Amino acid sequence: AEVIAISTDSQYTHLAWTTTPRKQGGLGSMNIPIVSDKSLRISTRYGVLDEDLGVSFKAVFIIDKHQTIRHMSISDMAIPRSVDEALRVIQACQFVDKYGTICPMRSKNFEAGELDPEFDGSKVE
Repeated sequence: AEVIAISTDSQYTHLAWTTTPRKQGGLGSMNIPIVSDKSLRISTRYGVLDEDLGVSFKAVFIIDKHQTIRHMSISDMAIPRSVDEALRVIQACQFVDKYGTICPMRSKNFEAGELDPEFDGSKVE
């Protein structure tokens, strides 16, 4: 999986975020690219632009290697995103791709042995 962060702020704001330690309210050092969507084109194309404020809503898109959106989550500015939830959804997509079936609803961890690979998808919990 490849992670890319996109924001409507400038590259200079991104630099300030990544050079400010997390304990001081910044992002600290990051090992993922941050793309500036100052033109608002990406936010508009994905339908996450708050036109009144000129910024994007908080959103997470999980897009597979075939450019298919497998999951999207969009929330207003006050609701935080969850990295753990995004990782869980990525693992669920990988499980579906590997086994060709749906995931049991209660699955939270997709580590080897925690899900029955013989699950045939015929039972929805």
